[in-house]
Amino acid sequence: MKEQVELHKDSFIEELKDFLKIPSISSLPDRKEDVNRGADWVAEALGKAGMENVEVIQTEGHPIVYGDWLHAENKPTVLIYGHYDVQPEDPLELWETPPFEPVVRDGKIYARGATDDKGQLFLHIKAMELLKKENGTLPVNVKFCIEGEEEVASPNLSPFIRNHEEKLAADAVVISDTTFIEEGQPAICTSLRGALAMEVKVNTANTDLHSGSYGGAVPNSIHALVSLMDSLHDETGKIAVEGFYEGVPEATEELREEVAQVPFNSEKIKRELGLEAFFGEEGFTFQERVGIRPTLEINGITGGFQGEGLKTIVPNQASVKISCRLVGEQNPQAVYEAIQSHLQTRKPVGARIETEQLIQADPVAIDSKDAYIQTAADAYEEVYGVRPLFPKEGGSIPIVEVFASVLKAPVVLMGFGLPSENLHAPNEHFHLENFTKGIETAANYYNRLGNK
Repeated sequence: MKEQVELHKDSFIEELKDFLKIPSISSLPDRKEDVNRGADWVAEALGKAGMENVEVIQTEGHPIVYGDWLHAENKPTVLIYGHYDVQPEDPLELWETPPFEPVVRDGKIYARGATDDKGQLFLHIKAMELLKKENGTLPVNVKFCIEGEEEVASPNLSPFIRNHEEKLAADAVVISDTTFIEEGQPAICTSLRGALAMEVKVNTANTDLHSGSYGGAVPNSIHALVSLMDSLHDETGKIAVEGFYEGVPEATEELREEVAQVPFNSEKIKRELGLEAFFGEEGFTFQERVGIRPTLEINGITGGFQGEGLKTIVPNQASVKISCRLVGEQNPQAVYEAIQSHLQTRKPVGARIETEQLIQADPVAIDSKDAYIQTAADAYEEVYGVRPLFPKEGGSIPIVEVFASVLKAPVVLMGFGLPSENLHAPNEHFHLENFTKGIETAANYYNRLGNK
């Protein structure tokens, strides 16, 4: 397969450039037609790769693209998921080259969506195309489910999966939307934290008030909010909300050993971030805090006068945005209600509190010893000469939990990106070595599954 990839890589890169030229930004209404073009492009690519029953399925938002090939009798069925939508390009002035005019330099392809997720998705399509050309058939049954709303939290994919369980049924779900540990060190993520996001508003008087005439005698919304936010953690970094840790699993020695296998240089990270020290829940390492422990973070506070100069008021409104990362069996709704209760019981005199839930996603944990994951590790090792590590990611990909719970199938997070590739930032890029080796690894994986 390596020779086939090498033979076709130049044409594959040109095709990828065409894909990256489409500004399929799902969060911007004026890009709706571009998102539709992205869906049509993916559908055409699936057809070229030999997929059948290819369709662009309309939703209340952006389309889902489906295609399959189901002629491998008595062989496993693999569902490949990815997304063709991308983040906005802002800030434009920080891009060295235009974000939707792909360019190759220093062995990397630069464009918005290069690593997240168009490059990583496309390598699976090309792997299937090469396997089909080489053998006239495929080693496994294949289904593709490609969405256009991942960057806006996949509002329509979750109900689509639940309503089309039979259509999407598979023995394993393969997703390439994660990264290596570092260059040359593959990784298969086996844990993703869940998510809860909310906004809290504090109101006091019915208007801002003059601080000379009223200060010291009326409640201040910002004072109230700061007091409430300070109550959410104790002095050791532990979250002080009653019931918050319900469902958090014990950090067993086996789990901590698996986390510790991932290389980590604390002094280097401090230097890169300009930090004097880390902070967090006592008794846990940095990697454990961001991988296997839950969090509650204040993301932004608004209130009072924000302009230049001074405006001496007692502000009547203040708000805060909060996000939580959840693990194990934590229930996002139960956590939300626990925080609500905490705030209501501790609200300062004269303060009225409103809360609004914005995002909710369950945590997901995958057994690293699962046969589908170990076979993927074998494929990586053959191509890269290094066996993958199995990190616990601190972020959330909500749809992973939906696939796992609805389809009752292991999710294999076969990432080919690098942490340094500026996903969601200016000058996003994808290393072409991982693009070509990724095609080879994916093909190797599907061959191995077909020979089991």
